[in-house]
Amino acid sequence: LVLHLIEGVVRILVFLGYVLLTAKIPEMKRVFAYHGAEHKTIRCYEAGLPLTVENVRQQTRLHPRCGTSFMFLMILIGIVAGICIRLAIPKVDTWLYTLIRLAILPILMGIGYEIIMLAGKHDNFLTRILSAPGLLMQRITTKEPEDDIIEVGIAAIKAVIEPIEET
Repeated sequence: LVLHLIEGVVRILVFLGYVLLTAKIPEMKRVFAYHGAEHKTIRCYEAGLPLTVENVRQQTRLHPRCGTSFMFLMILIGIVAGICIRLAIPKVDTWLYTLIRLAILPILMGIGYEIIMLAGKHDNFLTRILSAPGLLMQRITTKEPEDDIIEVGIAAIKAVIEPIEET
């Protein structure tokens, strides 16, 4: 159990280190601004506001259904699943343990997806706890965008939603 907890902490630290190092790359700061614009634009759209630079600028750049949140949540779910497998079958061979983890990966991904969707639909104590680690990571992977980047976010969302709304 202790080894799995240590392994889990190492996984989280590697992911966090990767994201922090990536954030230091000058070009990535611009990418993270586009990521922030995407979130702000989606927030504006979900609030039912007209998609204008002014309305989008007022929105938060954090979003509970973000891919960053999903990736972090999957790391946490993987840690818990690994510990549960070891507790349920303590003397399992390493190869079999790896095969079991690979076999249940689609199930774990489905659980992670449902948690992210739940967090996006409801705002309560439980969903705030489930979303907190991912939202903290988004403070690194999203940046406040300039107006020209917000305009790109608006154009991208309109390119997706207008054909859907026409049907």
